[in-house]
Amino acid sequence: MEPARSRDMRASDLQRRTRAGETTVSDIKEQPEFFETPGNPAPDNLVPGFLLTSDKRRLRYAIAHVRGPSRGTVVLLQGRNEAIEKYFETIGDLNARGFSVVTFDWRGQGGSERLLRRSRLGHVRHFGQYLTDLECVMQEVVLPDCHPPYHLLAHSMGGLVALHASSRLSNTIERMVLLAPLIGFAASFPSVAMLARLANAARWLGFASLPVRRSIPGKMPHAADNPLTSDPRRYARNRRLAEEAPELFLGSPSVAWLAAVTRAMRRFERSAEIAALSVPTLFVVAGADRVVSPAAAEKLAYRMRCGSSLTIPLARHELLQEADPFREQALEIFDAYVGNASSADQPSLAAE
Repeated sequence: MEPARSRDMRASDLQRRTRAGETTVSDIKEQPEFFETPGNPAPDNLVPGFLLTSDKRRLRYAIAHVRGPSRGTVVLLQGRNEAIEKYFETIGDLNARGFSVVTFDWRGQGGSERLLRRSRLGHVRHFGQYLTDLECVMQEVVLPDCHPPYHLLAHSMGGLVALHASSRLSNTIERMVLLAPLIGFAASFPSVAMLARLANAARWLGFASLPVRRSIPGKMPHAADNPLTSDPRRYARNRRLAEEAPELFLGSPSVAWLAAVTRAMRRFERSAEIAALSVPTLFVVAGADRVVSPAAAEKLAYRMRCGSSLTIPLARHELLQEADPFREQALEIFDAYVGNASSADQPSLAAE
């Protein structure tokens, strides 16, 4: 067994290098555990793992099999600059409702492999890399190890990925619920068309790996000013996580990320792209969202043959981190929407 002093020294060195953005794939292999903080313990049935994508990127994932009869499996898709640790509470709640849960950190964030050395930027070369992440998790983890039916529950950027992946997953995924999906930015931002033009111009000039704005990784706004949640307890919990484990979080997105995401959003301006969407999808819009555009999500849902939308009035952007009255609505909406497609008599894999 490794001596405690040796483990502590190795952990200290890893922490120093992750803060500096110098971690490598071999470093990630050394950390198959979760970062827990007081008030945010990992569910005791949550098992971490790593997989290698088809383009050789290492992703951290987690799986929590429900104990008892299973209603199927929820694939929980995070937003930008999030990590598995932020969803411990939600994973436990979904287990309590009878669902097994699989979630993972997108490439470049959380405990997954970073794409730029010595950098804490949120970065992808193109949006298809996120689709590769999701497809590999489905093939390597969900389909072999989890009971159907399969549903997607996605937040913010995860919702945009889910929509683009839906045509490929139409024979696998029964239903999707998208919480405050990133279909457009809030009205306080420049238009998507303008951002796309600026980002693409900067990328072609060679600035793809530069930050869109100056920021401090892991730094969160003051509680009173935050646009994410009205719940002071959950906000403090997430802020403490970001302060104590800054290696899990990012600073500014890169120019390439902005170019990729705005291009992905603009694709849904085309009727042919919308017509190709075939998985039943419910958009759950936060009525007081200051991060993404509620109107853009509602418009897309209206144009989809298989889409519908609901609004939770007064709720802020992070519905699964919101105050109980808003958060419980979001969970109940999800449960009701997928309930008819979920079987309550499936055996559990927890004891297998």
